[in-house]
Amino acid sequence: MLDVKKINLNYGSSQILFDVSIKAKKGNITCLMGSNGVGKTSLLKFLSGIQNAKNGTYFYNNNDIFNLPSYKLAKLGIGYVPQGRDIFPLLSVKENLEIGFACLNKKNWFIPDEIFNLFPILKKMLHRRGGDLSGGQQQQLAIARALVAKPSLLLMDEPTEGIQPNIIKQIGEVILYLKKEKKITIFLVEQYFDFAFNLSDYFYVMQRGKIIIEGDKEKLGKKLLKSQLSF
Repeated sequence: MLDVKKINLNYGSSQILFDVSIKAKKGNITCLMGSNGVGKTSLLKFLSGIQNAKNGTYFYNNNDIFNLPSYKLAKLGIGYVPQGRDIFPLLSVKENLEIGFACLNKKNWFIPDEIFNLFPILKKMLHRRGGDLSGGQQQQLAIARALVAKPSLLLMDEPTEGIQPNIIKQIGEVILYLKKEKKITIFLVEQYFDFAFNLSDYFYVMQRGKIIIEGDKEKLGKKLLKSQLSF
């Protein structure tokens, strides 16, 4: 579903990504790991259309989408849950969810009941401002907002960051549900090792803007994968 080759990305005169190549198989959970500041979020910003790359190729379902803007990628079915959630603090939970309508046909402008089955707390807080929610509740809202847009590929950047354990467990269950029941392909950036290892099918490890190792979970194993991580 996702096929990216030799991506180079710069911020001004500073190069962040160096010939990065990744793939994500349809219906699988693919995880990118690495310490802070190595370029993981920059890669997700490129994949979601927020940041342009200098060169390389980007194919989604065999279509060339290199450097397309985010609104076009969203309409193609690429959802994005950014690091830090980026919910709208002055909008209500309901209004935050309705942001997902922007890339849908008008007949689909409704919040599916499934969203509230996955995140029951949001139904109780529909009219509360997003900025008044706890960190864990905001993370649930960010994921739910992405799901309203009906993605077939979901990019998730550090969904466990700063979240209490019970919410982490719930998010893990939601991710597995999206894979198994909704057949959504997930590309996950994560530093919580056990969470990532338990969920993911395939791994990439990044250091200093380069992919240094990749492979199936069974092939790499927990010991080898941990040895490649510097955190």
